[in-house]
Amino acid sequence: MISLVTAGKVVWVAFVAGWYLLRRPFDRRARRARLTIDRRKGADTIRLAISATGLGIIPLIYVATGQPRSASYPASPLLFVAGICTAVTALVLFRLTHKALGQMWSVSLQLKQDHKLITTGIYKYLRHPMYTAFWLMALTQALLLPNYVAGLAGVVGFGFLFFSRIGPEEAMMEEAFGEEYHRYRARTWRVLPYLY
Repeated sequence: MISLVTAGKVVWVAFVAGWYLLRRPFDRRARRARLTIDRRKGADTIRLAISATGLGIIPLIYVATGQPRSASYPASPLLFVAGICTAVTALVLFRLTHKALGQMWSVSLQLKQDHKLITTGIYKYLRHPMYTAFWLMALTQALLLPNYVAGLAGVVGFGFLFFSRIGPEEAMMEEAFGEEYHRYRARTWRVLPYLY
């Protein structure tokens, strides 16, 4: 019988693989699109690198080596089950965001030629449900990996990206879509209904 620590690592790897498989076709399509605005270079590249370190590199090192062992704590069945629940929720939300965005999706602060403001599907309620999915991804990591460094690295890494990018992203959208985005912003929540 495998240990709860190993089970958490296996579920985390399966979760990341599922995330990758959901995103891959959209990423391939996005690379071929013509852009009218591309703010990926500079600050956004740094944000993405920090987020990828917290959500990918640090937990992968822990999964592969168990390091840093000094930051580990006993695994909890309750946290493990909660981690599975947040993983499923994150993947479902991740799929819904990609489905709603379609060809308008991009990994960075970019707008495509003939870009349209998406306000249907999950975007009818939240302006940034992709970020909600990533917050759930970071929470899943913290719940499944019983290590203070590896578990919380996603919250720190993605938190940095989120809080440093949300303002510039909304400013870019308002600049591109003007009053349409202003009205959309007035009737939706950023990432959490009724809270934020």
